[in-house]
Amino acid sequence: MKKNTALILLFTMAFFASCSSTKTIKKNNSISETPFVWESASVYFLLTDRFNNGDKSNDLNFNRNKTAGKLRGFEGGDILGISKKIDEGYFDKLGINAIWFTPIVEQIHDAVDEGTGLSYGFHGYWARDWTALDPNFGTKKDLAALVQKAHAHGIRIILDGVINHTGPVTNDDTIWPSDWVRTGPQCDYKSFETTTVCTLVKNLPDVKTESNQEVTLPPFLIEKWKKEGRYEKEVTSLDAFFKRTGYPRTPKNYIIKWLTDYIAEYGIDGYRADTVKHTNESVWSDFKTQCNYAFATWKKNNPTKVLDNNSFYTIAEVYNYNISAGKYFDFGDKKVNYYENGFNNMINFEFKWDAQKNYEFIFSKYSKILNGELKGYSVLNYLSSHDDGGPFDAARTKNKETATKLLLSPGLAQVYYGDESARSLIVEGTEGDATLRSMMNWDDITTNSDTQKALLHWQKLGQFRKNHPAIGAGVHQEISAQPYTFSRTYSKGNYTDKVVVGLDLAIGKKELSVGTVFSEGTKLKDDYSGKEATVTNGKITIDSPFDIVLLEK
Repeated sequence: MKKNTALILLFTMAFFASCSSTKTIKKNNSISETPFVWESASVYFLLTDRFNNGDKSNDLNFNRNKTAGKLRGFEGGDILGISKKIDEGYFDKLGINAIWFTPIVEQIHDAVDEGTGLSYGFHGYWARDWTALDPNFGTKKDLAALVQKAHAHGIRIILDGVINHTGPVTNDDTIWPSDWVRTGPQCDYKSFETTTVCTLVKNLPDVKTESNQEVTLPPFLIEKWKKEGRYEKEVTSLDAFFKRTGYPRTPKNYIIKWLTDYIAEYGIDGYRADTVKHTNESVWSDFKTQCNYAFATWKKNNPTKVLDNNSFYTIAEVYNYNISAGKYFDFGDKKVNYYENGFNNMINFEFKWDAQKNYEFIFSKYSKILNGELKGYSVLNYLSSHDDGGPFDAARTKNKETATKLLLSPGLAQVYYGDESARSLIVEGTEGDATLRSMMNWDDITTNSDTQKALLHWQKLGQFRKNHPAIGAGVHQEISAQPYTFSRTYSKGNYTDKVVVGLDLAIGKKELSVGTVFSEGTKLKDDYSGKEATVTNGKITIDSPFDIVLLEK
């Protein structure tokens, strides 16, 4: 027992020393010179409540003490927990340059049972008050500190925004007024109208986002704000917004105002928009307009904190959108181009199917589309997520393949929390999507040598991807089918980036062609092994105990 413990400790020390030194080398050599390019971002997606508990004192609020179904109650994760992992350099080592976390606005106070067990709003998608943060997640002071810490590490922050619906109705959570929401019919998805003018499920009031009728604030919200001593402040802010924009006081415009306030106040860098296809597309054009205004306002008010000249970034969750469909999503009776209605990016639900094919099929397909029909836009690829019950590797037996295909594919990469550490997606006793939402497996990362080995692979690929925008945003070109070798090149303005990658190679000594990417006599480094080589007759030779080569100048 003592011998095994000592071996694990030795491996752990070597593991973290390797990560630390890699990071230092990267920082000194290239990170400071590498621009942040949204089209090649590595986005870490986490459930705020399930990632890390940084403040145990906020674990219970609003008498949320009913016995929930397994993994359907609040588990303690919070904003401070995310910040602590930023401080520790966890995301830096993983090559992450954007973090998206589930909504943090105040949730309904009670719990409901939708047929999968009693559930609280731990996931953040059951809003009660868009202007307040839920105390289980933390405070606005915590949020401000998180954004500041993330920016100091070169990491962008993406909030999750819901405009389509409120939270369910309970004895503690009264329904919003009838001119704000509808309670039926339920969506049947047979047409555009029966996907948008309807409720997703029973007891999930649908915001009348298509309505042009002006509405007043809900009485319960007025009462709440008065009790909290901020009614006058909130009303004054609303008056200023509607005066500036000239927008009517419709339900969608109130929520747009409330969500974009977080941009103007804290300088968040992007929004992932939830349930986009369940609203009229014009909602998101207006949303993006106000996001841009709020971001410009924050930059103007905080000139010393501005990271770069990138615009505000928006990602659409249009469930079942596939990259093969190009710019359009087909409702059957209507096709909608969400890229032209406020979005830079759409989540790609097709990637998990494409990932079952070989590397060249994936890479060439995605490069062609992203540098063709979708040029100037992008997609967010994923292989597991919080609400997709059919992940690429449910049993977590293909962790290395998952990392390689996800992190080396063109487009943005979504690393769902625990992908890198093979967090289990099969949890006994859970119902529905709860099995996808367990607590992050920090103990495995600390003590399990297999987990540490898997994580190191994700870190090496992640840092290479972060340092080379060509991977996600560049043009793919196969150099050789056997051994499989390809190049990626990216150029914008005065910046040029080019790399050569070899996969499924021989262990030990291997010879690779670099094509015309690197000229004769160029000194190259294999970022995976740390070995160096010089281009001779258009080829390089690397002797390493790995089957991957990541070549950079």
